[in-house]
Amino acid sequence: RSAEIHRQTAETDVRLTLDLDGRGDGERTTGVGFFDHMLDLLARHGGLDLAIEVKGDLATGAHHTVEDTGLVLG
Repeated sequence: RSAEIHRQTAETDVRLTLDLDGRGDGERTTGVGFFDHMLDLLARHGGLDLAIEVKGDLATGAHHTVEDTGLVLG
């Protein structure tokens, strides 16, 4: 029950690894501090090993970063 996904668009580059049977390990680096914090809570309290690295266009806001990360995580 694990996955490794890479999604690249004109606005973002998302890399994710997920293990549903984890311990909350992994780093969440999206460039959006509050979003990183919320992903960290999801992983720790859900017992998911979740590593996310996002490089995105933050000049216009966090919209694309959050949207594309959600698409990959879903």
